[in-house]
Amino acid sequence: MANPFDLSDRVAIVTGANTGIGQGVAVALAQAGASIVAAGRSSMHETEAMMKEAGTRFHIVKADLSTIEPVKAIVAETLNVFGRLDILVNNAGIIRRADAIDFTEDDWDAVMDVNLKTAFFLSQAAGRHMIATGGGKIINIASMLSFQGGIRVPSYTASKSGLAGLTRQLACEWADKGVNVNAIAPGYFATNNTAALRDDPDRCASILSRIPAGRWGTPAELGGAAVFLASGASDYVHGVVLPVDGGWLAR
Repeated sequence: MANPFDLSDRVAIVTGANTGIGQGVAVALAQAGASIVAAGRSSMHETEAMMKEAGTRFHIVKADLSTIEPVKAIVAETLNVFGRLDILVNNAGIIRRADAIDFTEDDWDAVMDVNLKTAFFLSQAAGRHMIATGGGKIINIASMLSFQGGIRVPSYTASKSGLAGLTRQLACEWADKGVNVNAIAPGYFATNNTAALRDDPDRCASILSRIPAGRWGTPAELGGAAVFLASGASDYVHGVVLPVDGGWLAR
């Protein structure tokens, strides 16, 4: 393999690619040569412009990932448009903040449905195709809260801990079928989901004091890990939850 990181013949689905981490991952995969299917309910205009700049093929599937209803259609439309599916990035996620003692059932269910339930059933749909065709790569976007408890985010912590466990479980079932299932655990990145933390001077200062790199990450800095896990370079990597965290967990 001349360049094990080359994705020029691959097709990737990236959920929640409209902004933040999903957008950063989609751009990195595109720059490595992959064709991108962006699935989500928000506008993809900014991401589409980035895809044009990268010179890759790009397709948008409008989908509300708060339910599993669009899952089969996302995979089917990808195959119809590009004729193959090699990579799935389960990035779409939401967060709700409240003290655990006040947390509502609606907020619990909303987060778990997007972050864990839809991620599993989309992995299942993609996995069926990948197993039938001889292999593929599934990358789940986990979190520092796959390892830690967090504050005022009980459903988010539960969902991301569950996603780490699901990553390992699917790897155990699918590794010998040619499907690599791994995860990336971003540290504290400057995205919409962390706006509330960055806007709170005390919380922001507390977070920065623990990051050895001394700053918030940018979505583009997840690109290398994503390309690695999507490429032939990771063919013997299964069930890993890879932190990209500025050294947070090493502290």
